[in-house]
Amino acid sequence: MSTNPVMSDDAGALEQATLDLAALGIVHEPRRDRRPDEALAPKEGHGPARIIALCNQKGGVGKTTSTINLGAALAECDQRVLLVDFDPQGALSVGLGVNAYDLELTVYNLLMQSGIRTEDVLVKTNVTGLDLLPSNIDLSAAEVQLVSEVAREQTLERALRQVRDDYDYILIDCQPSLGLLTVNALTAAHGVIVPLECEFFSLRGLAMLIDTIDKVKDRLNPDLELDGILATMYDSRTVHSRQVLSRVVEAFGDKVYDTVISRTVRFPETTVAGEPITTWAPGSGGAKAYRALAREVLDR
Repeated sequence: MSTNPVMSDDAGALEQATLDLAALGIVHEPRRDRRPDEALAPKEGHGPARIIALCNQKGGVGKTTSTINLGAALAECDQRVLLVDFDPQGALSVGLGVNAYDLELTVYNLLMQSGIRTEDVLVKTNVTGLDLLPSNIDLSAAEVQLVSEVAREQTLERALRQVRDDYDYILIDCQPSLGLLTVNALTAAHGVIVPLECEFFSLRGLAMLIDTIDKVKDRLNPDLELDGILATMYDSRTVHSRQVLSRVVEAFGDKVYDTVISRTVRFPETTVAGEPITTWAPGSGGAKAYRALAREVLDR
């Protein structure tokens, strides 16, 4: 038994997180074998899109980075992709070089104003096949204003219905909370990808997120599925990162993507550059990781 109090507390926290997941009935499932080099079947035409929400109520876990770079990697695979910035912080828009404060129309207008079409808000990015619905701080008001709306949880779904046939994938970057905006995203989505930082605080909140997904599936969106858990900010040099990843695989088995996103200084650089890592540093480990993730998403 460790005499180091830090190590002891850390192990206890990991154990409690595992118990939280077990309480929801989450148990190990054997991971199926994958052949990463297997060729994907060619796709004819585009649409209707599979809508995926990238969601985690904890901030700073790589949701926005993963939304941008997964979208760009899917676009490289000849998929038409729409990114939805559904966070009032507007980080997704900034990360693609778009200053949403200079735009007359954003996601907020699409949700709250009649007569605004999804096409009116669309912004073309510098990546071929990758479009954006931008956001800014105005979106924070929508969470309050939607409370009094009829069928308030389906507001985003109705907006995306207009363009679903034009895209292969629609990726929604959710805000770090489990409020009404996130419920809207989950109601509109077919699947959820959970970017999970490899540290125990993220693991502790995972049980709450899974519970929310189950409630939305039961009450609002029976088609909603957990597509996968994406390990982010992984540092193979630390025992703690390896322990957390091991616990997640133990709990979710095949739901954990084989691709692991490691820490790198390249990701902050891409935010400043306003473009995905696949174009900013195409030969980097981060770019290769997101291309591998895109293949897994296409394969599933």
